[in-house]
Amino acid sequence: MQVREVGRLPNQLPADDDHPYRTGAWRPQFVEYDADELDVVEGAIPPALDGVYLRNTENPVMPAIGRYHPFDGDGMIHSIRFANGRASYRNRFVRTTGLAAELAAGAPLWAGIIESPEKSLRPDGWGARTRMKDASSTDVVVHAGRALTTFYQCGDAYEMDPTTLAQHGAAPWVPAGGISAHPKVDPATGELLFFNYTTTAPFMSYGVLDRDRQLTTWQPIPLPGPRLPHDMAFTPRFTILNDFPLFWAPEQLAKGIYRPRWRPDLPSRFAIVPRHGGDVRWFEAEPTYVLHWINAFEDGNTVVLDGYFQEQPVSPPDPADGPYGGLRKMTDLHAMRTKPHRWRFDLTTGKTTEERLDDAVTEFPSIHHARGGQRHRYVWSMAASVGWFLFDGLVRYDLETGQQQRYKFPDGVYASESPMAPRPNGTAEDDGWIVTFTTDVRNDRSECVIFDAAHVDAGPIARVALPARISSGTHACWAPAGTLP
Repeated sequence: MQVREVGRLPNQLPADDDHPYRTGAWRPQFVEYDADELDVVEGAIPPALDGVYLRNTENPVMPAIGRYHPFDGDGMIHSIRFANGRASYRNRFVRTTGLAAELAAGAPLWAGIIESPEKSLRPDGWGARTRMKDASSTDVVVHAGRALTTFYQCGDAYEMDPTTLAQHGAAPWVPAGGISAHPKVDPATGELLFFNYTTTAPFMSYGVLDRDRQLTTWQPIPLPGPRLPHDMAFTPRFTILNDFPLFWAPEQLAKGIYRPRWRPDLPSRFAIVPRHGGDVRWFEAEPTYVLHWINAFEDGNTVVLDGYFQEQPVSPPDPADGPYGGLRKMTDLHAMRTKPHRWRFDLTTGKTTEERLDDAVTEFPSIHHARGGQRHRYVWSMAASVGWFLFDGLVRYDLETGQQQRYKFPDGVYASESPMAPRPNGTAEDDGWIVTFTTDVRNDRSECVIFDAAHVDAGPIARVALPARISSGTHACWAPAGTLP
C-alpha cells in the first residue's frame, strides 16, 4: 500500500472524553490520506468491480456546546475506487462554511440537535430550526458526475469529485432553507429529486434538478404545521413525501423549544406528487415514523412503497443506562423497533393497505443501483447491535420467496451502510457485490469488505486494508464507473 498524508485537523475534543459517540467505533479521525495499491488481505477484488464506494462519517473536531449527538459531527467522506482488480482510497473532511468558521474561532459556535438553539454563540446558522451548524455529515449521493453531501436537518449540498474528493463548495442551485438529508437520484433519467422543510408555511417544498444540474421543478407542499420528514421515495411518475405524527410540539415551539412529540392518535400521511409538479394526493395509514425508505414502484394504478416502520418511535430513557440513557434511546434501532414494511396506495380508490415484510429489526437498505423507482425483488439491510447505533450484520431479503440470508460480523467489528454494486452487463438483480467499510475496535483497524450479493451468508470474498481506522457513521452509496467524471 502506498500511503500519503495530505491533511490534518487539530483534535479539540476533551482528552478524557467518554462520550459513546466520540469513542470506540465512533472515535473520530482527523487525518486525510491518499492511498494507492491497497493491500488485499483476504480473497481477491473481482476484476469486474468498477466504480466508487463513498461513505459519509461524523468526525467532530470541536467539543460540543452542551450535549452532543452523533449527527452533529463534522462530515468526512471516504472514497474507494475499484478498477481492474485494484483499489485506491481517499478521505477528506467536508469543508463546510460552519467548519471553517469554527476552525477560525478555535471553538464551537453552534449548539447541536438535542440542545436549544439559544445556546448557539452565533445568531445565524442552518437547519429547519435554524442556528445549527450544517455539518454535511449525513448522506452522500452522486449526481451529474459530482458527489453531494448533505445534512440531517436541511442545509447546503456540498460538491466533490467522487474519486479524488477535490472540493467544489456549496452547490449554487440549493434553495433558501437548504435541502433535507436524502435527495434521490433517478438512474433512469439522471434527475435529482429533493425536498426541504421549515417552521414557516407552507412548511415543505419539493424540487427536481435535471441531469445538467438545472432546476426544473419547485413546488410548495402545504402541511398542517412544522414537521420532521427525513427521507423520500419515487417512481417513474410520482414522488412520495410524508407527514408523520412525530413533530415539534406546537405549544413548545412557540416558546422556542424544539422537542419532538409522538402523536399516535394521528395517522401517518403520504403525499403522492406528480414527478414534475401538480396536484398532490394524500393517503393515510397507521401511525408510525420512518427514517428510511427502501424503494417505491408502480403496480398498475397502485403506488407501492417499502420502508422501515417504527413500532416505537419514542422511548423514555432508562435510568439504568446512565447519563447517556436518553441518547441511547434516540439512536437504538431496537428501541424504535424498525421493521421492513410495505404500503400500497391505490390511486383509483384512494385506499391504503399495508403489511409487515419481516418481524426482525433492520434498517439502512440497499437495492440494485438501477432499480430505484422500479419493481425490486432483493433488499440488503443492515442489522444493528442492541443499545447503540452500530451495524453488526447484513441481511439479504428475497421479497418473492420470503427467503433470507444473514451474515454476522465478528465481535467488535462494525460495518457501514452497504450498497449493492451491480456487475457490469449483469442480468440478474442480485448479480453483483455488496461493499462496506468496517471498523475493528479490538484490532484498531479498518477494511473494505466485499461480498457476493447473491450469497452474503457465505461471508466476504475479499478484504482490503485501509490506511487507518475510520469512524462509524451514517450513509454510503455506490457509483458505477459510467456515472463518474
